[in-house]
Amino acid sequence: MNKIYWTLFIHNEWRLYMAATENGLSYVGSQGKPYEEMEAWLTKRFPKHELIESEKSLTPYMNELKEYIEGTRREFAMQVDLKGTDFQLAIWDALTEIPYGEKKSYSQIAELINNPTAVRAVGAAIGANPVLIAIPCHRVVAKNGALTGYRGGLEMKVKLLTLENGEE
Repeated sequence: MNKIYWTLFIHNEWRLYMAATENGLSYVGSQGKPYEEMEAWLTKRFPKHELIESEKSLTPYMNELKEYIEGTRREFAMQVDLKGTDFQLAIWDALTEIPYGEKKSYSQIAELINNPTAVRAVGAAIGANPVLIAIPCHRVVAKNGALTGYRGGLEMKVKLLTLENGEE
């Protein structure tokens, strides 16, 4: 049976679950959400995997996340192991192209993948992003610049954007 390693990342006020396969980071949860949220997501997408708690296995990912939160890392070097449709994978890949501290609209992301009419589908794919922060869906806003939904909650989105803009 394949394995997925998980841990609870705790740093300052940050508390979120993380999980990785041997191929890369597979899940970063919402701030303050329970283990069950991660477990449900992982068992649906990785059905033949055993969940094993292992802080040691997640240490490289936690180190990068800690550096990001502390403002010393702007880009993630970690491998990811994502499960999604080809469309979702294309969207998630496009999100990684948004520079640190910048924002793009849903329509700009649709244009990036050469599908400008797919704005709603883009929004749905962004909402399904399994690796919060490392795949920076928090950098996507409405066309008018307004902050819109975020799987981690708007408070977490604001905190991440504030961090990236050096306002914290």
